[in-house]
Formats: sequence, structure tokens, C-alpha cells
Amino acid sequence: MRKPGPAEFSFRTRKAALERFRRESFDLLVIGGGITGAAVARDAASRGLSVALVEREDFASGTSSRSSKLIHGGLRYLENFEFGLVFEALSERAFLLRSAPHLVRPLRFFLPVYQGDPNGRFILSMGLWLYDLLALFRSPEFHKYHSRRELLGLVPFLRKEGLRGGFRYYDASMWDDALTVETARAASALGAAVASRVEAVAPLWTGERITGFRVRDMEGAQGEIELEAGRVVACGGPWTDELGLRLAEGKGPAWNPWLSPSKGVHLLFDLKRVPVPGAMVMSHPEDGRISFVIPRPDFGAGVVIVGTTDGPSPPDPSKVTVERADIDYLMRLLNRYFPELRLTDSDILSAYAGVRPLFGESVSEHGTQTGDARAKPDQPGKALQKVSREHHIGRGPGGSVIVAGGKYTTHRTMAEEIVDFTLKEGPVLERIGRSATKVAVNPAVMPEAVARCQEEARQKGVELPPELLARYGADALSIAELERSAGGTTGDPEGFPCLAAQLRHSIRQEMSLHLEDFYLRRIPLAATRTDRGEPWAERLVRVWAEEFGVGAEEARRELARLRAALDRESEWRKRCGLPELRTSGP
Repeated sequence: MRKPGPAEFSFRTRKAALERFRRESFDLLVIGGGITGAAVARDAASRGLSVALVEREDFASGTSSRSSKLIHGGLRYLENFEFGLVFEALSERAFLLRSAPHLVRPLRFFLPVYQGDPNGRFILSMGLWLYDLLALFRSPEFHKYHSRRELLGLVPFLRKEGLRGGFRYYDASMWDDALTVETARAASALGAAVASRVEAVAPLWTGERITGFRVRDMEGAQGEIELEAGRVVACGGPWTDELGLRLAEGKGPAWNPWLSPSKGVHLLFDLKRVPVPGAMVMSHPEDGRISFVIPRPDFGAGVVIVGTTDGPSPPDPSKVTVERADIDYLMRLLNRYFPELRLTDSDILSAYAGVRPLFGESVSEHGTQTGDARAKPDQPGKALQKVSREHHIGRGPGGSVIVAGGKYTTHRTMAEEIVDFTLKEGPVLERIGRSATKVAVNPAVMPEAVARCQEEARQKGVELPPELLARYGADALSIAELERSAGGTTGDPEGFPCLAAQLRHSIRQEMSLHLEDFYLRRIPLAATRTDRGEPWAERLVRVWAEEFGVGAEEARRELARLRAALDRESEWRKRCGLPELRTSGP
């Protein structure tokens, strides 16, 4: 088995992966570069399998960058008696807090209790004791009840009418997109051939089995490639049914939907405008749905994330967007809980919409001569918040494996289960090791590595901004040295020190191919600022051009591409009647 270690993960790595696609035959092809696909590739590579991973867009460009950015056991899942799911999730939460401290951090939650709430103090106390028990009492603190006076002392702008008191408990926040990228990078370091912006076009058939895929380089340089693989795993997230249709083309019975997808919308506000001391749990009076107010002081100058909604998604997940009704729903909830803040549309910094690829509970498998798994549409009118967050692994056309559903928190154990399932059938593979993913996804963030980094920085006289150290661990030193070698810069946006050096690191170590990857997924630059980071775009495009070795014309095209992507991300503002964004200079 290959040992993990520092390795480049860049456009050059991608080019090498495409060359490997042409000349090698792989044990496993993973389609989809969200957290599930990245985790499957990492798990399989850790066992010594030869692995290829392709992603049509950028890593985490779908659901994996549009979550509530929480690692949690799922307190509300206890209402559905999903005790096994909660126990597994809490175990993984504890592991991620230890192994990825730069991306997963403890987060205090407050759960206010009001007169007339369906669940009173006694029921909530029992649920939280069960939550602590299922966590094996490994939370930073046990849950605690606060009186009305105590809770208002902590959150003075909380609605006072009918307030009885409330509970405090702990879960964790995370950087969802960054964790996906680091997982893909870890798979690459273990020997997997990993490439973003490569589309899986059509399966390659040998008799009754799929033995690879025709893939297309979306950047244009390599054209189409016939990628050979003994097994194919489809981790398409909300595009699962689209992938199922593609796998079934021309072979076997028609594909029927697996998913009961749900659209979720989040709003972002300045943390100074909504100065909560921890995450707040809110229950909407209209439908009883739980939403959160989540403080993220580590996102730029500090924001709160508010969400999520739960509603039907469009047939094409790429068409999901923020609607006026979504904004109104969340704003009513905010102003119900925090009336003294008098929040309005003009306070919204940004918003994002995503699709949860929930597995339909009415789905049932039945065998065919090729072992295909088929599904029936979900029951009409079924409440989406009651659809299970459990995942489903099934056989698809031609011996492929298709994955639907799942929780971000349990991505590692889910990947282990997927690879185990995949290896059960098909040609026997020799010299397969055991899964070896219960280690840090990035060793540079472990305390001993960070301590060595700080000592080395002290000896070299290099200043390490705390934001860099918290986000990158020991890699912060190389970023700070990149900044110093460039002579340093002034006027970086608040919360984003060494911005140009962060971009260089992202291109070299996070496979950022375009500025939009950096702005939208590697750091929360566009989401946390009213100017979307545009005043820094011309400076950064020069850095991008230098890293890729291209000229002024390509730099101009890249700048136009970035601005078009930022416009797409914020087009909902005009359509929903929100004030225009404010811009300022660096």
C-alpha cells in the first residue's frame, strides 16, 4: 500500500492523470468529485487499488459546497428513531474533530424553548441526554439547561415573549468544499489518477459488463479518451438519476428514478449584524421545520449562515436557485426569533441554493439477469424532511455500482462500505489491503506538525497570520513564504491575508484551474463580501496567468469568465428584488 505524503495537486497533476487515463486500465473508476466520490477514491487507493476519478465540473461544485457546513450527529433524526445513523455520525464527528482540526471545529448550539412548543423541556432534555449517550460522552461539554434569564443574558436580542429558557449543546462546523478538495488530494497522494472538469460521456461495454467509460476533457486539450476500468462507481449526488440513465443507454430495461431530491437555501449575513454567541436552533411556526443560525467567524471578516429550507428541486439540479419565497421564509423565521435586530433584505450579504440527493424511501431492488437495481418514484406529497438521510448502495447496469443519499458527516465510513460492496462481485482482485482512512486527511494540520511549523517560522523570521495557521496548518508557512518572496502585498480584504499567495497555493496544491474555483470554493471570498472580491480580481488574474504561463489575452478571458461566474451566483438578487451589491476598492 502506498504511504500518504506531500504531493503536488495541480493542473500538472491533472494532465498526468489524463495521460494515465489513456494508457492504463484501472481497477476502479469513480464518477463524481463531491465528498462521496472523493472519499471512495481515497478509500480504494488506500487499499492498493488502481483508481481513476473524474468530475465534470470543479470538485465540490454541487451539493458538497452548498451544505449548512455542519458536522453533526443529527439531533433531529432521533425523532425518526434513526439511532444507528446518529451513533455512526457522532463517532465520525469525534474522529473529524481530532483528525481535521483546521476544517472541523467544535460549535456551541442554543435551543430556545417557548411556551406552546411541541417538544417541551422534559422531552428535549431526554433527547439531549440520549444524544450525549450516543456520542459516548465525547462532546466538548455535556448539554446544559439555561433559565430564561441566563439565556437572555447570552442572547439579549432573542424574542422574549413566551420564552421559558433553553438548552446548550455541542456539534461542529466545517469547511465543506475544502474538506472535499483535501480528500481528493489525499486520494491522489495515494496514487489515484484524479481529474476535475472531465465528463463521463458514455459507458464502454464488454459483453454484459461495463468495463470503463468514454470521458471528455472539458478544458479541451485532450479531447475524448476511452478510460478502461474493471469496476465503475457512480457518485453523482443530485445527478444520480442522470448517471443512471447514461449507464443504462442501449442496454437493459429503462432507468427509473432513485431520488427524492430536496432544495435547500441558505442566506449569509454579517456576523456583526447578527452577533449570536453560538449556533441557534429555530423551529418555523408554519411547518415545524428546524433551521439554524450558524456563526462563522472564520469566514472572512465573520458571517452567519442561516438555513436551510426544504422544498422540491427542479428536474435539472444545475437549475436550482434562490427564489423570493425562500428568502421570505427564512426572513420571517429570523425576525420571529430576533425581532429587535429588525433584519431586512438589505442585510443579506449573499445566498446559495443546493440539492440534497435524498434516497426515496419507496425504492426497492429486484434482481435481473445483470443484477441491475431499479427504483419506483417516491410517494407523491411525502414530506421531504421525513425522507431518510441514510444512503443506498445498489447494482446498476452492467455491474456498475450506484450510490444515493448519505450524510456529509459519515462520508468516510460510507466510502468504506461502498468499496466493500463494489469488491464483492466481478473479477477477483489480488493483493487488496484493508481500508486505511482512519488517519488525518492532511497530516500538515496535526498539532505536532503545526508546532514544528511555528518554530520554523520563528527561526526564519516569517510572520504567520492566525487565519492562515487556523485554515492550513503547517502549510501556512509555505504560503507566508510565497507572500514574502513576492515582496508582500498591502490592501488584502479583511480576513483573507496573503490573498495572492493563497491563490498560488490553491493552484499548486488544490487543483484550482480557474479563478472561479478559488473565489467560490477554495475560500469564501465571493460569499462573504458585498463586492464579491471583484476589486482584487485584476491583481489575482495576473497571478493566475503567471502560474499557468499564459499571456495577456488568456488572462482577459479568465477575468471575463470569473465575472460571468460571479454574476451567475448573484443573479437571484435582481430577480428577487434585492438591493444591488456594493463595491469598494482594495
